[in-house]
Amino acid sequence: MELLLLGLVAALVWKLYQLKRSPHDGPLRSVTLCLFCAALSYPVAMPGGASGVDTVAGHGTAKLIQNVLLLLTVYFLMCFYLYSAADEKAGRRRARREAVVVGAVALAITVAAESVPHEVFAGSFSTADMTIPQLAFFYGGAGLYLTYALGMAYRWTRRYARMSRRPHSTGLWMTAVALGAMAVACAIRAVIVAVRWADVDVPHPLMAAVAFLLVASILLFAAGITYSGARARISSLRLWLRHRRDHRRLAPLWELLAEAYPENVLRPASPAALDRWRARGVHRRYHRRIVECRDGLVDISPYLLDEDDSAVLGIDSTELAARLRRASARIGEGVPAPRRAVPLAMALGSDRQSDVKQLIAVSDALRDAA
Repeated sequence: MELLLLGLVAALVWKLYQLKRSPHDGPLRSVTLCLFCAALSYPVAMPGGASGVDTVAGHGTAKLIQNVLLLLTVYFLMCFYLYSAADEKAGRRRARREAVVVGAVALAITVAAESVPHEVFAGSFSTADMTIPQLAFFYGGAGLYLTYALGMAYRWTRRYARMSRRPHSTGLWMTAVALGAMAVACAIRAVIVAVRWADVDVPHPLMAAVAFLLVASILLFAAGITYSGARARISSLRLWLRHRRDHRRLAPLWELLAEAYPENVLRPASPAALDRWRARGVHRRYHRRIVECRDGLVDISPYLLDEDDSAVLGIDSTELAARLRRASARIGEGVPAPRRAVPLAMALGSDRQSDVKQLIAVSDALRDAA
């Protein structure tokens, strides 16, 4: 239960972050409310939370709250698909009709729970006396609605998964499988309620297997709805780490060129302390350093060239690093440029990425020679 709650809370935190950035996004708001109700229902279902609620409000209150929250969970899940429909007005009308249905079911199971002594709810689903009609209706009614709502969500999710491409389709298929498994588990529980209402025993291993299927499918559901966003964040983190590492590796080359041509150093867009760790700041500093290195190489190129201007283009990084040090010393001594500047940095690579690799290679050579 703790692992399940942790997964739901992590997914909820991620959706709350997205909702803060897009507060008027109806489908996103529905998913967030879905996860909120699901996450809120599990502390109530845990032994400590359930006993605390029952001690204050009487036996059965925790189960009633949990089931109402689960009904709202699947309702908001349906709202996500309804608000995502092409016909927004029709989707909103359908959402209002579904709100009436879920409200009626919640009211019905509340009346059923309040019409029997609270003591009958003291046990769990596996030990409850389903021969009591109100108790059977309480569990069976909630189970049937959950089966209906989850089945509809499974059908819509599968349709979207077929229309989508990776990586979005992967997350949607995970979600579809989870919803289908939850619908099957709820349907089996409804059948179990009917069988036990007829005073027929159901093997305990079967009920335990259904409970495990529910837990596993909910975890898979949480993973599915966060898959695309998590994958994008992982890719963003990898890019952040690479840019931060390359920024540090370019430091020897940049320092040499910045000392020779301080006017090439661009002003930062924000204080360095703020840019140091923020993703946007790290990327900005990385690209700014590349530009400053390229400009500096163009300015210093007259000091690097031999009589044959093309001679420097074919040398390796170690030799170029040595020439850069000698050129920097000459600039420090005030020696005027012997010839015009040439776009040396353009010759370091056939594209931007290879250009950056060449710049890093020269910078590494400068560090090794230091």
